[in-house]
Amino acid sequence: MRCLKGERSVTALHKHPEFRIGIQDMIPVAPGIAAWGLMTGVAMVKSGMSLFEAILMGVIVFAGSSQLAAVPLIAAGAPMWVILATSFCVNLRFVVFSAHLRPYVMHQSFWRRMLSGYLTADLSYVLFTRRFPHPSEDPEVRRAQEAYLAGNCALNWLSWVGAGLLGIALSNAIPLSWGLGFAGILALLGIMCSLATTRLRVVSAGVAGAAAVAAFALPLKLNILVAIAAAVAVCLLLEKPPAPPPAAAAPKGDAA
Repeated sequence: MRCLKGERSVTALHKHPEFRIGIQDMIPVAPGIAAWGLMTGVAMVKSGMSLFEAILMGVIVFAGSSQLAAVPLIAAGAPMWVILATSFCVNLRFVVFSAHLRPYVMHQSFWRRMLSGYLTADLSYVLFTRRFPHPSEDPEVRRAQEAYLAGNCALNWLSWVGAGLLGIALSNAIPLSWGLGFAGILALLGIMCSLATTRLRVVSAGVAGAAAVAAFALPLKLNILVAIAAAVAVCLLLEKPPAPPPAAAAPKGDAA
């Protein structure tokens, strides 16, 4: 009975006004995501993957950055540990995302949390936390948050996976020289610039970019790992620990 109630509540999310707002907020960046997904689908086939492998990766591995990082390594015949290590490092940001989103979703069932984790990507996370900066205990607010995230993630998933499957189908007709993936890079670049709201974030982006360029000659795209490690190391050195809360003043009557 509880399971059926949960299923009804999930299917009813599309009727909530926030579901449409979530879709509307994703529309401006959806073309860039689709262009990026299209070229990723083409690249997967041209890297030597079979049609079945490309479709399976395109549907299951809903992680654009790690796909783009892994495909050249697969094409170059890199060892499996290098491919896995690169994908792991590229996706480390989702650990931070999940920790931040935990208070928003812990009231949901286990499988709904797993589905939210699979569907939530960079842009979904950014747009969701902008609209709902703080979690809430109010059931109506929680419902609105779930509906917004569902609409946002639905369009994001369809834009990426649908375009990726189209790229796989048209891989022989679309040359990589078109460079449509650059549209996706521009979309992420715009989001990154909007997130650079503190000096530390600006420094981390600059350090990562500089390290990636400086280490570009490394084989197997290892410059990505160098960039991530350099940015994390510098930020850990520069980040100041939070100041301890001020001690409460002792009552005058307690003074010796």
